[in-house]
Amino acid sequence: MTPQQIALVQTSFQKVVPIAGTAADLFYNRLFEIAPGVRALFPADLSEQKKKLMAMLATAVTNLHRLDAILPAVKALGERHRSYGVADDHYAPVGAALLWTLEQGLGDDFTPETKAAWTEVYTALAAVMTAA
Repeated sequence: MTPQQIALVQTSFQKVVPIAGTAADLFYNRLFEIAPGVRALFPADLSEQKKKLMAMLATAVTNLHRLDAILPAVKALGERHRSYGVADDHYAPVGAALLWTLEQGLGDDFTPETKAAWTEVYTALAAVMTAA
């Protein structure tokens, strides 16, 4: 990730923070629409899961400039996900749902450059998680 990509992700995420609840709703609705089989991996009540999603994203985005510091936590998250039944092929629809959610939430601010930066970030973090 380049410094410019990191800055784009961090700046765009600051615009998502005020609509975090809506963003989490959009994300999970989209994820279950495009990958209905993953619904069984989640609790019936997604309230806490939605908070965890946004907190994890905030932590990752805030620390992108020092990726080496968060990689152990990202790896541990991947290990926990594996224990919950998450398979490598689940990461693609999660990434697609994330990008779609950002596009909905950011509107015109979700430029091709911003999309590319988020794609790079998600790809890098998902690679660490799947390797765990």
